Amino acid sequence: YTMREIRGNMQLKADLMMLIATLCWGSSYLFFKMGLETIEPLNLIFIRFTIGFLVAGAIFYKRILRADRTTMKYSFILGTILFIAFAAITFALKTTSVSNAGFLVCLSVVFVPLISSFILKEKLSRKLLVGVCFAFSGIGMLTLNSQLTLTLGDILCILCAFFYAIHIILTSKFTKHVDSLSLGVLQLGFCALWGLIFSFIFETPKLPETTNAWISVLALGIVCSALGFTIQSIAQKYTTPTHTGLIFSFEPISAALFAYIFIGETLTVQGYIGAGIVIMGILIAELDFRKLFQKKNRLKQTA
Repeated sequence: YTMREIRGNMQLKADLMMLIATLCWGSSYLFFKMGLETIEPLNLIFIRFTIGFLVAGAIFYKRILRADRTTMKYSFILGTILFIAFAAITFALKTTSVSNAGFLVCLSVVFVPLISSFILKEKLSRKLLVGVCFAFSGIGMLTLNSQLTLTLGDILCILCAFFYAIHIILTSKFTKHVDSLSLGVLQLGFCALWGLIFSFIFETPKLPETTNAWISVLALGIVCSALGFTIQSIAQKYTTPTHTGLIFSFEPISAALFAYIFIGETLTVQGYIGAGIVIMGILIAELDFRKLFQKKNRLKQTA
């Protein structure tokens, strides 16, 4: 194998891992909605990420014990950003639908190149600007009501998307310098710690009291946190933020599917059109159509 083929195989495996993580996260909106019926928001974040940290930590404790000061610092930064993002989405789900949340959080895919361009002082490409226009037009159709106003839940979802975009960018940067597995697990612990602190300040921390609540926190902790974020940290070492963002665009589709199957939630006709425009904008922003056409022409020539 040439080095290019080896890197290509590694990126393919990393992208497949990110797809698995995306499917895990797609189910999280449904489980959040279930948990919020009986558990307060900050308490739910604390329990979810504590379970995720303990499960992943028990499996990979040998790697975590070798974590150095830099890994701890990076984990603290990522854990703090995660807490802000999930505090936003948790409160949002009290006032917006699972499907709406899934599509709005997907805006992080558009925010990633925008923030990267701002930080790196690079000129935005034309297709990115077109993609952003499509995405925001779709958001308008998806979320604006008859009075042309966004709900608080919708605004919180967009805030979550912004911070999660920062998380994707920083994860790609940090995993190049430290053990990605330790980083992925330790960030869960710091996020749980923030959840505990703020839950004590604003709420009354307690364990789940119903079967549905336990199903919710166990699914969120094991599947969505321990599995999802550990996979993300490992995969992002071998793929780019752009690839991560493109794969992440499939999360709202899985979120809407889970919502429809388990709680019968659907969008309005306008909502479906808006969701489709959001996905179209994301694909326009992320896909390199010139390379796709060139590859298609090469395949025709060799056929």
